[in-house]
This record gives sequence, C-alpha cells and structure tokens, in this order.
Amino acid sequence: MKNPIGQLQKVFDSRVRLGIMSALLVNEQVSFNELKELIEVTDGNLASHLKALEENGYIKVNKGFIGRKTNTTYSVTKAGDKAFRLHLDALEQMIKQTNR
Repeated sequence: MKNPIGQLQKVFDSRVRLGIMSALLVNEQVSFNELKELIEVTDGNLASHLKALEENGYIKVNKGFIGRKTNTTYSVTKAGDKAFRLHLDALEQMIKQTNR
C-alpha cells in the first residue's frame, strides 16, 4: 500500500486553514466575520490564511454589499474541494495504519 503521507498538502498544515476549509466544505459560502468567530483568530491572521488558500485556487472570494456595508464571503472551488478531500483521506489512512 502506498504511503499516504505523500498525499498530504502542505497548504493545509495550519489549524486555521483546516478550519476554513472544513467550514467551506459544509457550507455553500461563509462570511469573513463568521469564519473569524468560528476559528477564533484575528482579522489579520484570518486574512493571510484566506489569501494563501485563494492563491492556491482552493477558495473563491465573493465581494458584495448588504445595504451600504461591504460583505465578503468565501466558497470552496472544485480544485479546493478535491485537494482537501484527498488531504483528509490521507490523514484517515495514516490513522488507520497506526491503529494496526
């Protein structure tokens, strides 16, 4: 059996990025403030992690307005969905291998 560690994605090593991707996988879209509250990080910390995921093509940024206030939401891309699921599968395989 192939070693699953090679399937892990470095971009998902952070707890913040794991949290972002997990939230986006189960929700069609999530706002910046919802993510900030959910993951319990500062604006700057969240923004830097979101930018890294966006640069990798794993999330999509949607900017809009609610009344006069800007509202930024995020959603997972098809590439992000696939990469994150492969990452989770690799983690699962590693856990199964260590439980033998």
